Amino acid sequence: MWRELAQVSMDWILGTVAVLVIGFLLIVTASVSWLVVTLVPLGWLLFELAEWMGRVERSRAATLLDLPLPSPHLPLTAPTRLGRLRQRATSRSRWREIGYLILLPFVSLIGIAALFAWAGSLMLLFLPGYVARLPGGQARFGVFTVGPGVASAFAALLGALGLILIAPWLTVAAAGVDRSVVRRLLGPSERAALTERVRRAEARRSVAVESAETERQRIERDLHDGAQQRLVALAMDLGRAREQFERDPERARQLITEAHEEAKAALTELRDLVRGIHPAVLSDRGLDAALSAVVARVDIPVDLDVRVPRRLPPAVESTAYFVVTEALTNVVRHSLAHRAGVAVSQAGGRLLIEVSDDGMGGADPAKGTGLAGLAARVESVGGWLHIVSPPGGPTTLMAEIPCAS
Repeated sequence: MWRELAQVSMDWILGTVAVLVIGFLLIVTASVSWLVVTLVPLGWLLFELAEWMGRVERSRAATLLDLPLPSPHLPLTAPTRLGRLRQRATSRSRWREIGYLILLPFVSLIGIAALFAWAGSLMLLFLPGYVARLPGGQARFGVFTVGPGVASAFAALLGALGLILIAPWLTVAAAGVDRSVVRRLLGPSERAALTERVRRAEARRSVAVESAETERQRIERDLHDGAQQRLVALAMDLGRAREQFERDPERARQLITEAHEEAKAALTELRDLVRGIHPAVLSDRGLDAALSAVVARVDIPVDLDVRVPRRLPPAVESTAYFVVTEALTNVVRHSLAHRAGVAVSQAGGRLLIEVSDDGMGGADPAKGTGLAGLAARVESVGGWLHIVSPPGGPTTLMAEIPCAS
């Protein structure tokens, strides 16, 4: 609420400056619209200042109202200044921005009422302490006069009620109006927002398809190079053992023993392969148990802290599992770290993942360590992944995945 109060308190000052500057330029530009020599520089100045003030207002809304908004303006593609000015003059988002700056002083009226409510309530609350020092020992409120004693105590009670009931709710109402106007006039239009959502959905779908194809090729390669070769060797050993069974039982027994070892090795590789696709413990017991099993297999000490109060959607658990698994694999293979840490927690509708190590740093997704594919996998479910890894270390991998049901 205090940040909202700061927002609505600044509205009148910034709105007055905006309406004086933008309003003046708008009137002057319109009045000389018939003269191209002055129209172009004045129009350019109008749109430049409006765009700068719009950025300030979006930044203020993001900081004080928790309302982050991207710029609604499309890039200017015309090769000439006159062409770019024409693009600006025909852009609805830029005129909505100018409209916001003109309307801001009027929008601030509820905020001014909230400020008066806070100031008046405080004045009444402390009135018993200073009313005797006022001229005549009384406070005059129009037709009402308040003196020391019961009247001032009653005024203090009204001031306390104002601080508790009136001023906070006026502040919230003013901030709500601010938030609505900023979203409507300074943010992307519904059509632009829908277009952006479609573009992001297409990008995520493309990433998901590529990730699935890469995973399919990996499984095919692992089967061909591992379990399939062992099964072929197992079949050959059993075939030779059958041929030697009558003529050389001892040789047949040796071949069967080798076939048995091959079968166990093939089962181990198939089990590892299945665990790489989707471990059974993840489906049965959840993320905490699955990550505990991963950490137990790592060659260096790993501190694990999982704070997830309930089961998450399967896609979220699977993505989080592979983020941690791939990150720890990179730590062991590339970082020369002596210790690592994994922290997984749920905050609201987001799952937060952090994997850190004390290694040599320098991790870069462009170096082909699997981090680029990992980032793509996280983005495919609407999340993001960021890596901080200066040369010399330490390295911290952070990921955030939406997990609201």
